[in-house]
Amino acid sequence: MKRKSLIIAFLLLVVALTACKHPLQDQGTPEYIAKIKEWHNKRIANLKKETGWLNLAGLYWLKQGENKFGSGKNNDIVFPEGKAPDIIGSLFLKDSIVTINVNAAVNVICNGKPVSDPNLINDQQGDPTILEYGSLRWFIIKRGTKYGIRLRDLEAPLIKSFQGVDTYPINSDWRLEAKLESFKPPMKISVPNILGTAEEDTSPGFLVFKKDGIEYKLLAIEEGDKYFLIFADETSGKETYGAGRFLYADKVDSNGITYVDFNKAYNPPCSFTHFATCPLPPKQNHLKLSVTAGEKKYEDESHSY
Repeated sequence: MKRKSLIIAFLLLVVALTACKHPLQDQGTPEYIAKIKEWHNKRIANLKKETGWLNLAGLYWLKQGENKFGSGKNNDIVFPEGKAPDIIGSLFLKDSIVTINVNAAVNVICNGKPVSDPNLINDQQGDPTILEYGSLRWFIIKRGTKYGIRLRDLEAPLIKSFQGVDTYPINSDWRLEAKLESFKPPMKISVPNILGTAEEDTSPGFLVFKKDGIEYKLLAIEEGDKYFLIFADETSGKETYGAGRFLYADKVDSNGITYVDFNKAYNPPCSFTHFATCPLPPKQNHLKLSVTAGEKKYEDESHSY
């Protein structure tokens, strides 16, 4: 009996070592695999850019009236210590208008010059007004009826420590033909977010696809020349991010066909930082399916949504 147990243990060890030497392989044509790898490499590069998500250093909601800000502890909005003067100035929120008054001794930059226009454009009005001091960048965001400062630090520790995001092996079987089940006319839908509020978006309908002979649907959101999909599945909170993943699909062609390629499913910004305001999957987009494609949970994830 002891000898039999030793033989079984040895065989299990051989299987484990073999698995380590021969990990799951990508599946698909060389051209397709190269295309997905190129897409993912570009995605990682974008995360590291100045406009990426890895350098977020703060999210501060404004109250109506004056909001003093700087690194001093007595300010209404406290920037990271050592990165800014004690008092930079004040932001004023009056109804939906945000203006700024910078202390004369502080050199805050906008478009390469000291700030001259007190009126600040928020991110829902077009290109927001971006203000700079040292390695800090900040601008106004609007979420529902709330206005806040999104702060970036170009020297944020995560930019230096970031090693990328693990993914499932590429598999062309997860590139699935889909048809649009249209709403006529397109429907206004409420999309929840991690702030506990909801944003209104326009949906053209459901993208309907089959996997292993079973039909599934994803509620699509209009976004330019693409459909935006926010979904959760049976891997969410286990192998993938608990609050779901994002995915884009091309608009349907003249035959009403597009493709949902789950190899391009990616983590929302909230998987990297507490300072993002991510939408959550609508209840219609909780798939009873394990989508073993695309990005896995970020290894340093500290969220549990």
